[in-house]
Amino acid sequence: MFEKILIANRGEIALRINRACKEMGIATVAVHSTADADAMHVRLADESVCIGPPPAAQSYLNIPALISACEITGAQAIHPGYGFLSENARFAEIVKEHGIAFIGPLPEHIRLMGDKIAAKQAVKDLGIPTVPGSGGAVGSDEEAARVAAEIGYPVLIKATAGGGGRGMKVANKPADLKLALTTARAEAKTAFANDAVYMEKYLQKPRHIEIQVLADASGRVVHLGERDCSLQRRHQKVWEEAGSPALNAVQREEIGAVVTRALEKLGYLGAGTIEFLYEDGRFFFIEMNTRLQVEHPVSEAITGIDIVREQIRIASGLPLEIEQKDITFSGHAIECRINAENPFTFQPSPGLITQFHTPGGLGVRFDSAIYAGYRIPPYYDSLAGKLIVHGKSRNECLMRLRRALDELVVGGIETTIPLFQQLVRETDIIDGNYNIHWLEHYLAKKGA
Repeated sequence: MFEKILIANRGEIALRINRACKEMGIATVAVHSTADADAMHVRLADESVCIGPPPAAQSYLNIPALISACEITGAQAIHPGYGFLSENARFAEIVKEHGIAFIGPLPEHIRLMGDKIAAKQAVKDLGIPTVPGSGGAVGSDEEAARVAAEIGYPVLIKATAGGGGRGMKVANKPADLKLALTTARAEAKTAFANDAVYMEKYLQKPRHIEIQVLADASGRVVHLGERDCSLQRRHQKVWEEAGSPALNAVQREEIGAVVTRALEKLGYLGAGTIEFLYEDGRFFFIEMNTRLQVEHPVSEAITGIDIVREQIRIASGLPLEIEQKDITFSGHAIECRINAENPFTFQPSPGLITQFHTPGGLGVRFDSAIYAGYRIPPYYDSLAGKLIVHGKSRNECLMRLRRALDELVVGGIETTIPLFQQLVRETDIIDGNYNIHWLEHYLAKKGA
């Protein structure tokens, strides 16, 4: 087992990793930009190293600085968290080249799943169902028109190197196609320095369902059930549930078995998530995230399994202590992403937190690195915290969530708390009757 781990991230996820390490008796090293000198993850780690100025490119994405921080402190492993360098295959390779363990999947799997076209073909070959599409990048507008006609409108144009909803456009009819292609390519070029796009059938009212997996070096793969992440704005998740209101136990086991068999064949290692669109009883692969997910706590809540702890154990060479038959699903869990943003326009709202009070009680968890007197910097993601609530049933969970949201206080800045206070009282949400387009339609009606 590792004696010291460097946490190559910031904010709530850095603090989350720090907590897991502490409970395992592992010393921690926090890295930080000058803007994060007073951050909570820096305060609570055993050691800290400043790795650069506020811009992420000069600090949290600065690979030489991170490697130097490991060498200076004697850290034996790096946990990348999510975002930043967590899905950078070259970073994982460099870490290993310096004799440091990378707490994540193998570089070749990070690289494979980072290419959306290659990933889709790979999982198709492994037996995972995929959305009908172009089968590769589309070149000319004429080729795109032929493919779209074969698939049938509406079609979704996606960047091959995409993520976070960037480089994604819908063409509802042939007349929309040229503008959608031009816009998607331009966004992809700006965001990823790669303007290649591919095309898929656009599903009308799907849910976003994902399966959490863990895999060790012995070839054992287990799944921790599904998460429903259908409440989204501009392809960004805001509310996640485990399990999904749309699935039953039989469906869960069927898709879980498909995923685990596929990743056994792939020889996958570590934590990962296979994401699907789900419509009319059918699953269609979207992508695989080869990292820890923001929403991992809801899976932890219903299984009792510490996913970060398992990541660390796997990276150290230890086998999983659990088999699929040992995993039971208990109750229901919901996570709300509390962002430092206007609750309806989603305009970022960095600044000084003047008041802060977290809810408590049975089944309530708040993962955050903020505190009263902390100034949220304007340089990074606006996630201020994650409110996770667990109950014996979905109804109990919703009632507990309503109560917890009313207790949560973050003063001095705008947050998305008021949005969730409304959502938890909406009939469609209470009934579990929503899809990936529901929230944007709801906000449009509200004039947001």
